[in-house]
Amino acid sequence: MRVALATEPGGTGPNEDWVAATPTIAVVLDGLSTAGLDTGCEHGVPWYVAHLGGHIVAEVMAPERSLAEGLARALDQVAQLHPQCDLKNPGTPSATVSILREEPNQYSHLILADSPVVYESSDGYTVHTDLRVDLVVPELRAETERHATGSPEHLASVRRMITAQRLTRNTVGGYWVAAGGPEAAEHAVTGSTPRDGMRSAAVMSDGVSRLVTEYGMATWGDAFDLLRAGGPARLISAVREVEATDPNGQRWPRYKAGDDAAVAYCLL
Repeated sequence: MRVALATEPGGTGPNEDWVAATPTIAVVLDGLSTAGLDTGCEHGVPWYVAHLGGHIVAEVMAPERSLAEGLARALDQVAQLHPQCDLKNPGTPSATVSILREEPNQYSHLILADSPVVYESSDGYTVHTDLRVDLVVPELRAETERHATGSPEHLASVRRMITAQRLTRNTVGGYWVAAGGPEAAEHAVTGSTPRDGMRSAAVMSDGVSRLVTEYGMATWGDAFDLLRAGGPARLISAVREVEATDPNGQRWPRYKAGDDAAVAYCLL
């Protein structure tokens, strides 16, 4: 498996996405926004995704270990790195997780929240994702989408939405992300795909996948054409070009004008 990587912040703040790969593994994390709310942790989201990402890569290298088990071990190890922080705080630094691993007869994937893994085969495209977050606090989501991106009203509504989302995070009936402990790994979406007929795959944060899923400005075929022609950086650039035509979120309501973006493009 050959992998090309790219990641880019969505604005002037630090990049809270993280991507890494080996010849058999690709990992993407998308750190969740804190909206300036209390987290109970002295570390920021970039610290969290960097440490968690490194531990995930190390733990899922073992072929006899399932991806969920590797994620659980990594979550536990990172929790032990900052025991002085309040890891029970509902706003403790957290992230989506997406993993692709090449195995002798198949490709295995794990997804926790809305950063998809997309396979390209001779039969077309198969998308694996976890959209449980879209089912919580829909009325606050709708309120946020009514305001121009970046306006005072929009920023206030985002804070209200995130405050409410936190109460459903990592709870039964809510949605699951990597956070303060290993429990979330049990709730990840996992699966495998036979190697036969596979051409490539892309592991990406939703800051990239939205070109297809939310903006509707490309098909998955278009996205993979961009990856083949110019690599992950070209795909991210295409997202930015679309967002530049709608800076206030009037056509495509969203939480920020541009989201952090990360892609691992895997030639299988």
